Amino acid sequence: MTGQPDGPGGAGVLAALPAEHSGRLTALAREAVFPAATRIFEEGERADRFWIVRSGTVALDVQVPGRGRAVVETIGKGALLGWSWLCPPRQWHLGAETRDAVHAWEFDADAVRDLCAEHPALGMALVTVVAETIGDRLRATRTRLLDLYGPTGSQGSSSAP
Repeated sequence: MTGQPDGPGGAGVLAALPAEHSGRLTALAREAVFPAATRIFEEGERADRFWIVRSGTVALDVQVPGRGRAVVETIGKGALLGWSWLCPPRQWHLGAETRDAVHAWEFDADAVRDLCAEHPALGMALVTVVAETIGDRLRATRTRLLDLYGPTGSQGSSSAP
């Protein structure tokens, strides 16, 4: 790693971890730079790494049968890019493409899982952050797909008790 995360303790994911844990995690980081309009990963591919975005934005998308890719969320500075590395079968659940140039910290999933095994408190803190990210992404995906493909007028169609 050729530097430290932005600001004291970083932003977003790193800020959610106690300093001791974020320090251990960032010791494993490598700098990654992606030009605008770069596909970082595709839904269904092997997930063997993840990133913490330092600058720029990344669009997350899902393949909709017969319709192609639908952007479900756009993330930026401090956000965790990729959570599928944590749980088998370790395949990306979404796709990701840069909207503009992105600078990120890249982490090898095997090395991070090994670190978590060595330091269970760090592992629990990281799993908690990843679980929160999964929940946020699930809500964003559901909302976006309902906006795009849900039945017209579905918001007021339920009958009152």
